[in-house]
Amino acid sequence: MTASSDNYPKVLIRPVQYRDLDWLEGITTETNQTAPNSVSFAEQLQQTKRWFGVLKFLSWFPNSLRDHFRVYVAESPQQSDPRLKRLKGFIHISPFNMGRSTWRVEKVMVACDQGQPELLTNPKGVGSQLLRYCLEAVWEARTWVLEVNINEKNTLALYRQNGFQPLAQLTYWLLEPTLLQTLAQQNSELPNLLPVSNADAQLLYQLDCVSMPPLLRQVFDRNSQDFKTHFLMGLCSKWQQWLNQTEVAQGYVFEPQRKAAIGYFKLTLSKNGSQPHQAQLIVHPAYTWLYPKLLAQMAQIVQKFPSQGLELISADYQHEREEYLEKLGASPIENTLLMSRSVWHKLKEAKLEGLHLSDMLQGLQAVPRTPIPTRFSWVKEPINLSEKNQIDSQKYHHQDNNNSFKSSEKIDKGSK
Repeated sequence: MTASSDNYPKVLIRPVQYRDLDWLEGITTETNQTAPNSVSFAEQLQQTKRWFGVLKFLSWFPNSLRDHFRVYVAESPQQSDPRLKRLKGFIHISPFNMGRSTWRVEKVMVACDQGQPELLTNPKGVGSQLLRYCLEAVWEARTWVLEVNINEKNTLALYRQNGFQPLAQLTYWLLEPTLLQTLAQQNSELPNLLPVSNADAQLLYQLDCVSMPPLLRQVFDRNSQDFKTHFLMGLCSKWQQWLNQTEVAQGYVFEPQRKAAIGYFKLTLSKNGSQPHQAQLIVHPAYTWLYPKLLAQMAQIVQKFPSQGLELISADYQHEREEYLEKLGASPIENTLLMSRSVWHKLKEAKLEGLHLSDMLQGLQAVPRTPIPTRFSWVKEPINLSEKNQIDSQKYHHQDNNNSFKSSEKIDKGSK
């Protein structure tokens, strides 16, 4: 994949190798202050360096961990610098659902994007080349999604120039420890609060579909398999929890009359207090009274761990949740934009490019042979008045003969 303009460096895009991890860690550390999400990526890099050989082996055959760390780097082969100096940028992608029809762009980063922002924002720059390479290389993907901070103007311009459109605006809220202590004292009696298992995947899938607009439901393209914990993923999750000193608690509220799940929460708790607790909350739109109950339940669970704030996400289509969090006194800490791009119709159009009508309709090609005469003519020719009278008289005699034949048949029947 190369740029189509001579003003920008032609780069070669390839999968990441072990020798590239040091450069990735260095560029992530340099942009750590301007990109808050780089902290989690730096931690993932450290884990990948330890288990790079195992992850490379798992990527050779289908399994749930083959795309755990799928990164492509862009290098410039024209320069004479060492290999680590020739890298221009990288892109990190991952499948969004189990069906692998929707993929997610985790991060796009270009070297020296502050000194030369056009390398990232220009439609023919390194950032656009990385994005277009993934859009063409990942043949399974029909839709791409990503999340970007609204303050990152260069990255936002890059995504817009490559066809990404906004889906929803997400707000990250922080509940302070004092607020959590107040919530923990409230009544949180939920008689139908049940633990989550793989047998409840269908209920959680139905709740997820109801809680979002149809457009997001179509883009995410989830099914019940997305809410099941497979063996390898569960094993990897347990290992990460032990390594990061975290614990996961989750549950859902069951409605016995409807036989459906009406609320769900998932808590990622920090045992050593090094980072805030994180929460994922899904509530049925018809049961908004569950917000105080579920938040009180989560606040009671948080009290058993070191005193830290609780991070929660709300979308602009969840008006009741945002109003409740504002009334509760939670503070917004970050605003992001959820964007998507469809590539399914582009792939179908690309297959038809360069095809002529004769290539698509091969059965209708002209054959050199003598035409067969026919009585029908597509052109309406004028008829003379004498010819018209002759035709009318022939029709009249023909009808008269038919009528006489029918009358003779009736006479014969009557005589019999």
